[in-house]
This record gives sequence, structure tokens and C-alpha cells, in this order.
Amino acid sequence: MVNQNLTATEIGFTHEDFAALLDKYDYHFSPGDIVPGTVFSIEPRGALIDIGAKTAAYIPIQEMSINRVDAPEEVLQSNETREFFILTDENEDGQLTLSIRRIEYMRAWERVRQLQAEDATVRSGVFATNRGGALVRIEGLRGFIPGSHISTRKPKEELVGEELPLKFLEVDEERNRLVLSHRRALVERKMNRLEVGEVVIGTVRGIKPYGAFIDIGGVSGLLHISEISHEHIDTPHSVFNVNDEVKVMIIDLDAERGRISLSTKQLEPEPGDMIKNRDLVYDKAEEMAAKYREQLLAKQQGAPAVMTLPVEAAEGVDAVVEEDIPAAIETEEEEIPVAIEE
Repeated sequence: MVNQNLTATEIGFTHEDFAALLDKYDYHFSPGDIVPGTVFSIEPRGALIDIGAKTAAYIPIQEMSINRVDAPEEVLQSNETREFFILTDENEDGQLTLSIRRIEYMRAWERVRQLQAEDATVRSGVFATNRGGALVRIEGLRGFIPGSHISTRKPKEELVGEELPLKFLEVDEERNRLVLSHRRALVERKMNRLEVGEVVIGTVRGIKPYGAFIDIGGVSGLLHISEISHEHIDTPHSVFNVNDEVKVMIIDLDAERGRISLSTKQLEPEPGDMIKNRDLVYDKAEEMAAKYREQLLAKQQGAPAVMTLPVEAAEGVDAVVEEDIPAAIETEEEEIPVAIEE
């Protein structure tokens, strides 16, 4: 039978020895580490977590998730074991502060970078709008759609609650920016059914000094002023009015930048017909487009072709002046909300 009245000297191991042993084998925890921990006490606005330190670590409710949490029980359960991010060093009581939110953010950024690399289309509901555009959530991160990249006739305010297909424009964790495009997603979908050299019918939705924007089945293409006619035109307003129905040919599809370039110049039987006899241009559109496609194919194959149009028309694919087309993101930088809400 064991004698329970042994003294500390007889045992040879004191409380001081035990404390020293704990110090010797105590793990060193640093901010930024990810460690396993077990929930052993749920508090009104947080939880105490056993991570193997001498003092229980604490996770405040605002660090429990990317998403809003009203009660700790929504995220954590007693005796649950999971990973935690060490947010701050020990305070004066020797207690560390933990976070789950930071782990979720790290993994969210990793996921959106992967989606961008795959050029994936994602879907997300608009939860708010502001002067510059609309706000969505992607993998828990707050994403911004600039107004210039929202392709809908609805007022922005009416988009709240609507789910939109989106493509990534900018994924920058360092600058905390996640910018997306609704227009690019729609253009890509439309582009899958369109071809260079195809004639389509559209409606003039806007006129600028550099050209006209044509709605073709819900996406917008640019009919640059240089692609309206072989004859010189001072302004697109002299040829088109808003809401005019037009027949145009696709001369370039740029899915990466979400742009469709159009031409009526390539459809002119004779130079200047878009100004003198637009109906003739529309009547002969398919015939002229077929000739254009033949020339384009011959050019791609490097074979000589019988030119039925002026040389500049055959090179019309490159005729749009890049600097005249509005930038992909027309919103000032400071108007783009951050992806992580502190």
C-alpha cells in the first residue's frame, strides 16, 4: 500500500520543480501562428480556448468569423477542437488573443486567386450599392463592381438582392482590393455564341465623340468612329441617333477586357454608302461580310487574296484606336471599397 504521508523531500519533486518543468517544456506562441485549440468555456462575447499555454487564450466574438456573428454559439461549441490564429501576444495577464476570422480571410484570398487564375465565372448577390457601383461577397470577402462594369438597364439601387454572374478584374490582397465585372461575364457568355465576321442587329444605346455603343443581345459593343464609313465623319451624331436599329459586323472579340468591336465600314459596297445609302449597306451586309471573312481567312493563312475592298478595310480589325476606348475601370481608386472589413 502506498504511504500517502510522504514528505516533499522524500518524494524528491516539489511544486517549484513542477513549475520549472512546465516552463522548460512550454511552447512558445507567436502572433501569426496557427495552432489547434479546444473550446472549454463559452463567454457572453467570446470564448476561452485551451491551446496548451499556461493561461487560457481568448477569442472575442468579432474574431470568430468573416461573417457577422451575434452569439459565440453560432460558431463554437464546448469541447470542440479546431484551428486558431494567434492574433496578439500575451497581455499583462499572460493571455493570448485568437482569431478564426483571419484564417478564413487567408483561405478566402487563396481561393479567389485560384478562381482568377482559372478565369472562372462566379455568381454572387448584390448586398449594397454606392455612388461608384455595387457590392457583393465572394468567398466571404467584400467585392466591388464598378458602375462601368454593370451591364443592366436597371438603376443600381434595384440590383440589391439580385444574383449576378461575375468575372475577376483585380485580386490584390496586399492592397485589400477585390474588383469584379458583370459586363465581362456577360460578354464572355455572349462571345461564346459570336464570331468575328458575323453580322448582328443591335440598337444604339449611347453616342460619344469617339463612336457609338451598340446593344447586341444585352451586351454592349463599340462602333468606333473610324469604323462607321470609309468616308470621313466629324461626329457619330451625324450618322446615328440613340435607339436607332443598326446592322453591324463584329471585327474583334476581346474576352479578357470584355470588349466587342463593331464595324459598318466593312459592310459598305462602295465607300461612303453608310452616309449616302444606309439601306443598301444593310441589304448587302451578309454578302459583304462573307467577302470580309474570305479576306480575313486568306490573311491568316498568308495566302494572296483578291481584294474587293480598299486595303484599309481589310485591316479594319486593328482600326479601333485603343486609347479612345474608355478604361476598363472608370472609377477613381479611392472609391473602391476594401475587401476586408476591419
